[in-house]
Amino acid sequence: MGILELLILAVGLSMDAFAVSVCKGLAMKKCSFKNAAVCGVWFGGFQALMPALGYLLGYQFRNYITAVDHWIAFILLALIGGNMIRESFSKEEEDECNAGLDVKTMFLMAVATSIDALAVGITFAFLPDTNVTAAVIFIGVITFMLSTAGAKIGNIFGAKYKGKAEFAGGAILILLGLKILLEHLGIF
Repeated sequence: MGILELLILAVGLSMDAFAVSVCKGLAMKKCSFKNAAVCGVWFGGFQALMPALGYLLGYQFRNYITAVDHWIAFILLALIGGNMIRESFSKEEEDECNAGLDVKTMFLMAVATSIDALAVGITFAFLPDTNVTAAVIFIGVITFMLSTAGAKIGNIFGAKYKGKAEFAGGAILILLGLKILLEHLGIF
């Protein structure tokens, strides 16, 4: 995976965290940079940690499933992306917005928004040209920046872009999975 692909992947993965940060900002009466950065640190940190853990898990089984690794990467990214698109149309999460930045709340939200990054990390083990360290850093930094911005945007503009961000992130992951599949099949 090249730098541009890693950047696109990082943006796609960060859309869940961005959407939750927008929701957090919406619930806050006043969103200081410190409060916005708290969202960024939690979400960026977990979005960086999970692909690293996923890579370590996937690497253990890499030799057993290399014949179908491109299909696994495609299916995982398509499922994650499809779920993000489905959630973009869901109205359930809008009622769950709260301004709390306590450890328990942020931990649960950070884990929930980074499960997809764990699955993506597993796919890294099957992509030999992926610089996992660069990917982890890109994902963490991009998520930090977008989550921090998301909290401020949510505080200023409301939940107008939350669904659109999740939809865009899901579409990006599906397209990236399709690209990986087509490259391995020799079509792209």
